[in-house]
Amino acid sequence: PFLGGSDIIDINNANVRVYTRLPGMYPSIAKQIVKNVPFKSVEDLYTLKTLSTEQKEIIKKYEKNLVALEPAPEYVLDNINNGLYR
Repeated sequence: PFLGGSDIIDINNANVRVYTRLPGMYPSIAKQIVKNVPFKSVEDLYTLKTLSTEQKEIIKKYEKNLVALEPAPEYVLDNINNGLYR
């Protein structure tokens, strides 16, 4: 349910395209999130040096919609390419 089928997105396992549901997150912020998985908590997103202050404010806006669950290898593999290029 946290991979795109609900209002909550798991930052460690969701595909990059799920972030299109949160205006301002896709593509730039979403790309930085999936490139830097795993995160121990949502708060870890704020330590990404590649994000601007403005981008961190956008993340803050959607913080209640994000969770950081344990990364699952079967999902992390496809978090960028959505399984299209195997």
